[in-house]
Amino acid sequence: MKRIPRRIFTEEFKREAIKLVTDQGLTHTEASKKLDIATKSLRTWMAQSDSGKLKATLGANKLTADQHRIRELERELAIAKMERDILKKATVFFAKESK
Repeated sequence: MKRIPRRIFTEEFKREAIKLVTDQGLTHTEASKKLDIATKSLRTWMAQSDSGKLKATLGANKLTADQHRIRELERELAIAKMERDILKKATVFFAKESK
């Protein structure tokens, strides 16, 4: 059986994931799906943040500058896709309302 490598998340990524729930009003499940992470992980990060113990995943500091940049771009892409989906839904909603 093939082993899936453990994913590494920076503290910044975790804080941005938490903001999706706290600032943008997404549910834990919605935010988790958008970022392709486990819902349990997001809940754990939120609890750690509330207690002031939120830190980067072990090994996050071992990432190269290019790997950090790739992760940042992936995060920005996920947010852009989410915003695009919201705009699509709003367009459909308002198109129905104008009839």
